[in-house]
Amino acid sequence: MIDRRPNKICLRDDGFAIVPPFVADASMDQLCGTLASVDDPGALRRGEVYAMRSLFDSVPEVGDFARSVAVRSLVEPVLGEGCFAVKALLLDKRPEANWTVPWHQDLAIAVRERVEAAGYGGWSEKAGVPHVIPPAGVLEGVLTVRIALDDGGAENGPLLVLPGAHGMGRLRDADIRCYRDRVAPVACPVPRGGALLMHPLLLHASHPSKSPGHRRVLHLEYAAAPLPGGVEWRWRV
Repeated sequence: MIDRRPNKICLRDDGFAIVPPFVADASMDQLCGTLASVDDPGALRRGEVYAMRSLFDSVPEVGDFARSVAVRSLVEPVLGEGCFAVKALLLDKRPEANWTVPWHQDLAIAVRERVEAAGYGGWSEKAGVPHVIPPAGVLEGVLTVRIALDDGGAENGPLLVLPGAHGMGRLRDADIRCYRDRVAPVACPVPRGGALLMHPLLLHASHPSKSPGHRRVLHLEYAAAPLPGGVEWRWRV
């Protein structure tokens, strides 16, 4: 029997873990069909949609999926039974929308409204939703779950990660370059129905895809605690 629980040692030491397929093909087909039928005016398009934000608002089925036993069975061993989803994005890398992602950390979180509070900065707005960079301790308590809606291989721009970078805190550009020089990147191809679990402070990047097909990823983020300083998560799913 395949153990589909996340490897907590890999997450702790390396900052990421790949989970083999845990979602049935029929459920994947249904989810993909629902996402394809959404008419979201805030979606990013190059011909077809290649990215959608605020999925918890526009696609209720994504919230149901984020709360499902299958997905929570990956997250609860890491964050505990009280965890909740705080963000959902759809990303689709394909020939018409085939971008390079430079090395970076995921620093911004979605919040209900702008509140001036100690430790928060870099306020922005994405698809009408306020985003902010919180204190580093908040990001240390967030877990990202990237679910592969298509088979991901070496040819379609899989995520690259630099193991261990999540333990360095928030990094400046010079620190990122230094870490890149001394740590070899690891490619993270994920089969359809599988997932990549990672800490948002892990350095990651990707190259353009060489495949003619889709590389769709449902990007979910989870937390287990309210935000400090009177700031509120935009979603608690």
